[in-house]
Amino acid sequence: MSDFSAARQKMVDGQVRPSDVTDLRIIDAMLSVAREEYVPANLRPMAYLDLDLDLGTAGEAKRFLIKPVVLAKMLQAAELKGTDKVLVVGCPSGYSAAVIGQIAGSVTNAGTEGAAASGPYDVIVMAGATEVAPTGLYGQLAPGGKLLGVFAQTKPQRATMVTHSHDDFGSRPLFDAVAPVLPGLERKAEFVF
Repeated sequence: MSDFSAARQKMVDGQVRPSDVTDLRIIDAMLSVAREEYVPANLRPMAYLDLDLDLGTAGEAKRFLIKPVVLAKMLQAAELKGTDKVLVVGCPSGYSAAVIGQIAGSVTNAGTEGAAASGPYDVIVMAGATEVAPTGLYGQLAPGGKLLGVFAQTKPQRATMVTHSHDDFGSRPLFDAVAPVLPGLERKAEFVF
């Protein structure tokens, strides 16, 4: 077993399983997708740590690979089906899309504006946090669809699921989580007395 294979197993056994992720499809996908291949060479030794990895370069907008456990818990809440059409938002490396691709019918990896031309989607997974309501993404959900992400409009931040039902959108918090805010989904600066 290579060092990365052992680290991948430890990530699943030490981070994912203890966080009540019981869906064997998610566990198998996280064991089969080599996370180290989705980060720059200098970050490979940290690929399986319980932290958000900064993948950006100097002068660029911040780009992160979110913690494995946050991704795993959101995927479990999504209850993915093998026929689902999924949009992954804000995953610069493609890792989240690769994991989801092991479970869902099709996956599109896109920036924070989404990919409306390829929609609508059964599930949208935001690989990061938003400080504003991502209403542009809501419009890309199929009826009965679900959007999952970390909502940072209030403290504590919470992973939240938004559902599309009868031309309306409802939300429910899933678990406390912290993730870096996705570029373009930051709160606008306001003047306060």
